[in-house]
Amino acid sequence: MRVVDTFETSSRGMLKLRQMVLLFVLPDYISKFANHLRTMRRTVFKYIFFGSGIIVFILIILIYRILYNDNVRPKRERAVLLIPTGASYSDVSDSLRTNFKVKNWRILDWVARRKNYPQLIRPGKYIFDHSINYPGFVNILRSGLQTPVNLTFSNIRTINELAGKVGSQIEADSSRIVAFLNNSENYRNDDFIRETIISVFIPNTYELYWNTSAEGFYKRMLKEYTRFWNKERLAKAGEKNLTRTEVAILASIVDDEVSKPDEKPRIAGVYLNRLSKGMPLQACPTIKFALNDFTITRILNKHLQVDSPYNTYIHTGFPPGPIRCPTIEGLDAVLNAEKHEYLFFVAKADFSGYHNFSKSLTEHNKYAALYQKELDRRKIFK
Repeated sequence: MRVVDTFETSSRGMLKLRQMVLLFVLPDYISKFANHLRTMRRTVFKYIFFGSGIIVFILIILIYRILYNDNVRPKRERAVLLIPTGASYSDVSDSLRTNFKVKNWRILDWVARRKNYPQLIRPGKYIFDHSINYPGFVNILRSGLQTPVNLTFSNIRTINELAGKVGSQIEADSSRIVAFLNNSENYRNDDFIRETIISVFIPNTYELYWNTSAEGFYKRMLKEYTRFWNKERLAKAGEKNLTRTEVAILASIVDDEVSKPDEKPRIAGVYLNRLSKGMPLQACPTIKFALNDFTITRILNKHLQVDSPYNTYIHTGFPPGPIRCPTIEGLDAVLNAEKHEYLFFVAKADFSGYHNFSKSLTEHNKYAALYQKELDRRKIFK
């Protein structure tokens, strides 16, 4: 019994010893193991994070290369992209394929759709003379950053000529411009009629956008016309008891009559003198306008019989309207006309482009005879 008790006592002692060892050692072991696991987890996460970062970086580089290194290039040195008013996304795409080289059309289409361009198409004339990346290209079209048109017109006699010249430079074609200007209701509130509307269009170079309508063109020119007629010019017209339209009519005649700019104020003075005395203007350019034949080089007696309100040999005062678009030079010549007593003028017989001026009909007839004789000598009969 004692032996057994001693063994049991010893076993219980070992058990307690193990329990005590576990009590003090196991927690430390567990703690170290847990720390090890945490360290391993952080390491794994670092590798995962680092690896993901590398993948994201590579993707960013690839996307950047595709979006910003791949580009849209003109097929020629200079590509002109015309997007008409009301054009669809399909219309724009067809025009792009005609005028540009694109490495990846699907990517360009993706960029355009991501930027909602199919719903934001802006008409206009876009000119590209260099390559451009996809986002930059779409941004230009989407924002409507079109290239302005330098619209130039000069030496215009009729509305049809004006429409033909302008219609080749903007979206509104000549037929739309003619239709708009032939309808006086479009500008009745601006105090113009069909015969005087040509005075609004002062020859010059104007910057405007290609997608300009016929009405838009008229309003832009009306703005320029109003800007031209500043207080100083209006005051000068008032001093001569002339309206803006009357100044334009005289200027149009002076422009067509004179080839030498320095003579314009003097000839304007002749016309003003004739008007003040109630004499007919007797301006040859108005006869050409009345006959609608600007090829005539010699006005004959038969021409002077034309039945037209523009025949200033028959009718006194002003004709119904300008016989061409009056130039700035012509308008200012009338406003700054020379004050003198000349009532007549005729081209010099030396064909220098200058004129002989006379105060009396007798003197004028002498100069006119010399000029007629030179015309005959040169065999200019019509």
